[in-house]
Amino acid sequence: MKIAVLGSSGFIGSAVCNSLESYKDITVIRYKGRLSKYTDYKDFLSGVEVIIYCVGIAHFDRNTSTDSIKSATNADFLAASQFFEFINNKSIKRIIYLSSVNVFGKNSLERAPFSLNSVCYPSDLVSKAKLAIESRIISACSSTEYVIIRSPLVYGKGVKANFLSLVNLAKKNLPLPLGAINNSRSLVALDNIVDLIITCIDHPKAANQTFLVSDDCDVSTTELIKMMTRAAGKKPWLLPIPMSWFRLAGKLTGKQAIVDRLCGNLQVDISHTKQTLGWKP
Repeated sequence: MKIAVLGSSGFIGSAVCNSLESYKDITVIRYKGRLSKYTDYKDFLSGVEVIIYCVGIAHFDRNTSTDSIKSATNADFLAASQFFEFINNKSIKRIIYLSSVNVFGKNSLERAPFSLNSVCYPSDLVSKAKLAIESRIISACSSTEYVIIRSPLVYGKGVKANFLSLVNLAKKNLPLPLGAINNSRSLVALDNIVDLIITCIDHPKAANQTFLVSDDCDVSTTELIKMMTRAAGKKPWLLPIPMSWFRLAGKLTGKQAIVDRLCGNLQVDISHTKQTLGWKP
């Protein structure tokens, strides 16, 4: 089987390629560049049966302007739309699209996990673009099967952004006021999401389905930092400051978004994924 991985130089895409290349009956074609609505994919997709689409903007620097974010996400959507129209006329059997649980919006106040029955209400431009691409796949792939995987934050070797910042904090083992955050957040290990993607390559029940993924073991911010600190060979040094103080500080300083990421809940229910595919993280 010949499989094309788009976004093969990224955090998840490169891990998918490395795993697939251990299979003797699979030939992996890597696409490292950004997609463009002007690109001709004819030669690249020759003989390809399955496409794993890991292209997309994961995060922006906090100083990036709204106009720049909007321009980038619009470009992603237009390139994806052109690509999906192209593959529908080829012998592609299935496309797997890596989306995000953020298409549901922010679940910072409620503890109820997101499920496939939850209403999508994305609150940022990147998540809105991912939801739009999901819809584009469904409408464009009339003769090609699709699989959509909505993922929470992925951690593992090579992780960046907010998770890497927490790792570095844990390694320094400074006294942090994060000892009483009793929220619940779903995460997914890099190995787990790669395993699910590979499962969806040829699983007959994966066709035209949307799946949620996680480690199926939600943790609080406090628990997470404690585990990271112990993994670094140190004893956690966390001060039990009430979450209500954090929320008040967030309102007073205009840092509500940062407080929500630290104290908020974001859980996903992966029972549909496990039952449909017989998959376990």
